[in-house]
Amino acid sequence: MNTTTYVLVPGFWLGAWVWKPVADSLRERGHVVHAVDLTGMGERAHLASPETTLTTHIDDVVHLLEQQDLHDVVLVGHSYGALVTTGAADRMPERVARLIYVDSGPLPDGMAQADFEGPDARAVNDELVTTHGAGWKLPPPPWAALAAEVPEVDDTAVAALVEGSQPQPWLTATQPVALTGAWEALPRTGVLCSFGLEQLHQMAPHATVFAHMVNGDWTYVELPTWHWPMVSRPAELAEVLESVGR
Repeated sequence: MNTTTYVLVPGFWLGAWVWKPVADSLRERGHVVHAVDLTGMGERAHLASPETTLTTHIDDVVHLLEQQDLHDVVLVGHSYGALVTTGAADRMPERVARLIYVDSGPLPDGMAQADFEGPDARAVNDELVTTHGAGWKLPPPPWAALAAEVPEVDDTAVAALVEGSQPQPWLTATQPVALTGAWEALPRTGVLCSFGLEQLHQMAPHATVFAHMVNGDWTYVELPTWHWPMVSRPAELAEVLESVGR
């Protein structure tokens, strides 16, 4: 059996715990898995501060690669986690075998996660940070409402999301991405969940936020579900990660 080393990075509000069913499945198949609690999230929630930035989280992954002496790694980033994995790969491309983007993609250099959905959404989130996040944290979303139309996500899963979520330090979202381009030499795979490949190709020519998702060494896998497939379809996601991580 070929053993692959995976590093799993969650998106906003979540910790390593959200990857547990996926991580367990990959380990049962003989792989090495590191699920990451970024600074201020998951079991490291007590480390959150107004100074926690995107760079802080990229440092977390870089330090993991260095401290565990990891090589030929498959870096898996979900949602905002894609900015973190891309940033880490840009610094240490020699240690990365492949980048996998779970319902996400790399943003263009100079863009911030907070600007992905446009100025209106940015204004709404800025207001939430001001009124409900002490001026520096974005509160978790209404998980029950988001999951209401997702039959694979039951009340137990929603309760776990509510209990395990932490407010997201807002500087992680407002700090622009800064990349040298070294990551662009790496092969990458997009796992498309809330939108499909046809939709991606329709959007890319008209939206710069998707430009990096169609140019370069890309492969794609469609896994139709909501934005958090590690919650709604963990077994299938593990199979996808194994198939493209070989």
